[in-house]
Amino acid sequence: YSIGDVVRFISKNPHRILVSGRTKHFTSAFGEHVIAFEVEEAMKTTVEKFPAQITEFHLAPQVNPKNGLPYHEWFIEFEKEPENMEAFRKNLDDEMRKRNTYYDDLISGNILQPLIITKLKKNAFQDYAKSEGKLGGQNKIPRLANDRKIGDFLEGFSMK
Repeated sequence: YSIGDVVRFISKNPHRILVSGRTKHFTSAFGEHVIAFEVEEAMKTTVEKFPAQITEFHLAPQVNPKNGLPYHEWFIEFEKEPENMEAFRKNLDDEMRKRNTYYDDLISGNILQPLIITKLKKNAFQDYAKSEGKLGGQNKIPRLANDRKIGDFLEGFSMK
């Protein structure tokens, strides 16, 4: 029986587990096997170092960019941006590399370029949820995707 949760054992004696994500929420377009726990911990650590307020975020792979190597694109709706966005981006990428050796190998091997942040206008995630008929507290937008469906929608809310 699969409930779709990813769990981590945090203690063997006594047995304790922590629900750390959903099996369908991952990114592995390049074989990196990034999971929600890694992404959320990297973001948490980065926000502690570079104070910011995040409304919501979503990571989607960019497999065929117009220029350069493929990359992970982080769509972020900020309530309050960090003072130094480039330092924030670099730290977030470094934190991901620490947490996921496959991702680190792809960056080191010049298969992927470091992550790119796309800042979003206010209410971008709310508008996405509304467009899917999933507005409300019990509906959550996945933080990770293995495709561009959500990312392509959010691109329309970019602050570029």
